Amino acid sequence: MTPAAGAVRIGNCSGFYGDRLAAMREMLSGGELDFLTGDYLAELTMLILARDRAKNPGLGYAKTFLRQLEDCLGIALDRGVKIVANAGGLNPAALATAVRELADRLGLTVNVAHVEGDDLVGRAEELGFGNVLAANAYLGAWGIVDCLNAGADIVVTGRVTDASVIVGPAAAHHGWSRTDYDALAGAVAAGHIIECGTQATGGNFSFFTEIPATDGVFRPGFPLAEIAADGSSIITKHAGTGGLVSPDTVTAQLLYEITGARYANPDVTLRMDSISLSPDGPDRVRVDGVRGEAPPPTLKVSLNSIGGFRNATSFVLTGLDIEAKAELLQRQLESSLTKRPAELEWTLARTDHPDADTEEAASALLHCAVRDPDPATVGRQFSSAAVELALASYPGFTSTAPPGEGQVYGVFTPGYVDAGLVPHIAVHADGNRVDIPAATETLVLAPADEPPSPPPPADGPTVRAPLGRVAGARSGDKGGSANVGVWVRTDPQWQWLAHTLTVDKLRELLPETAELEVTRYVLPNLRALNFVIDGILGKGVAYQARFDPQAKGLGEWLRSRCLDIPERLL
Repeated sequence: MTPAAGAVRIGNCSGFYGDRLAAMREMLSGGELDFLTGDYLAELTMLILARDRAKNPGLGYAKTFLRQLEDCLGIALDRGVKIVANAGGLNPAALATAVRELADRLGLTVNVAHVEGDDLVGRAEELGFGNVLAANAYLGAWGIVDCLNAGADIVVTGRVTDASVIVGPAAAHHGWSRTDYDALAGAVAAGHIIECGTQATGGNFSFFTEIPATDGVFRPGFPLAEIAADGSSIITKHAGTGGLVSPDTVTAQLLYEITGARYANPDVTLRMDSISLSPDGPDRVRVDGVRGEAPPPTLKVSLNSIGGFRNATSFVLTGLDIEAKAELLQRQLESSLTKRPAELEWTLARTDHPDADTEEAASALLHCAVRDPDPATVGRQFSSAAVELALASYPGFTSTAPPGEGQVYGVFTPGYVDAGLVPHIAVHADGNRVDIPAATETLVLAPADEPPSPPPPADGPTVRAPLGRVAGARSGDKGGSANVGVWVRTDPQWQWLAHTLTVDKLRELLPETAELEVTRYVLPNLRALNFVIDGILGKGVAYQARFDPQAKGLGEWLRSRCLDIPERLL
């Protein structure tokens, strides 16, 4: 289907560092594009890149981006597709140089620009962030816009917000001003939808069984957005690719890693409660009605530091007396440690079934994790104590793998800094450096007013059933916290969900959240509720405080929990 007149067609080929390598070629060869973008950065990725840079000051960027360009740079230039990616990580200047060297080896002429200024590690103490391995402010889109307006074919950035790699091309194409808040917010919405790649086209989707497989294999294509001059967009994918684009797949991604009705970006605050979705043909969803407000006066800062050393092992407990076996092992191992680690955590996963027909189904797992500033305390001491119990503990003693040496773990914490204190610099291919000023019109971020509740649902017979019979969910990590977005498809289901799934009910369904701070946000336009659970991930993904350290399965756990659902909604 032909995009609307004047719309800019922006595709995405990466949702994380490690995504499908072939995606860049697939997107460039699969259909028409004006821009191709890629998101390579996450909180954990910044820690990985910081450790790369510590070993080699010339590194600190996503090396897979270069591998993709080696295969695809010629195609992009032939098709006139400009590329914008945050693959520069902690060293965008080095990546820009590497791209130029690659182009020279390939005999290609390419204009490469980059955006820098986000790296605040040298000023961390001055800004009150303490001694950290990496400190990166989330920049916005205007440095990208400046580079594109100066003729760049490729723009690589450091830590910009995920949506900014999409907002920049849209703003450059349409000539938006910095106060075109509704248009900018529309581009942020489109960017948020497509920046995680195939999560917008059926990947990690609650209702995946409804998506037909292509040639017997489920391989979703990457998404693209046709963004109009007013900021409205069509979310779609190249014809003939797998997966699905529907209001449900788009809703799922809109709910990913957000909080409430206000979604702050450095250039605009998107009102999530203004978004309207509607089908626009097969694999096409219209996103319109989007409203924006002035951005907040501060920028979020990603702070990564080394927390110490950790180790872990998992013991297999089979058959009868599971809890007694776990108690015996716990007492034995702890008494064998000459120095108790600063943190020692036990988790018993009752994966066993009575009268099981396989040994695995008859077994539970007892996990033990230790952390300490001293590598020896969680290394040889812990490992030896665990291994030495092999013939002296519970019947059937075995483990999934013996523990090894202690490994360094990272800690993520968010920080905030006045936007005016952060340099934002567009560096053109000729070396010209352009300072991008911070926004002059700002609005302090505050919670939006709670929308009115829908009328209470009518009474009627109920059935005990999993929540997932009527609701989809998407969950993810935000530092040490997690969000769980839950949505339904019909107005009667929404009436029931809004009145039923309270914070208290969520705590009842997910006992792990019982002692944590939980905030509920209501998004009627999406028939959705979003819950933010503070502290469930400890000190971030690298800290690995729970079985699912990125909370990716938290929403599916919630969907599996049973409650009384009106028969008429099933």
